[in-house]
Amino acid sequence: MADPIDPLVLDLVAWVARRPRPYGEVIEAWRTSCPRLTVWEEAIDRGLVARQPAPGGGMVVVTARGRCWLDRDCRPPG
Repeated sequence: MADPIDPLVLDLVAWVARRPRPYGEVIEAWRTSCPRLTVWEEAIDRGLVARQPAPGGGMVVVTARGRCWLDRDCRPPG
């Protein structure tokens, strides 16, 4: 059975895949006050997105694993 947070993680990864995003923009768009709904943290922990140093606070990019996950080649059946 797929993790119920998977669709939200997929949305975040797909959003970042369109273009690298400033870290502040990602946090503003994806932060949550619910400790059980940690989309940003889940995407980072799974290695699907990463923060890269850049002037102004860094950029968030999709990793190779994230691209694979978007293509469904790396996701477990669900």
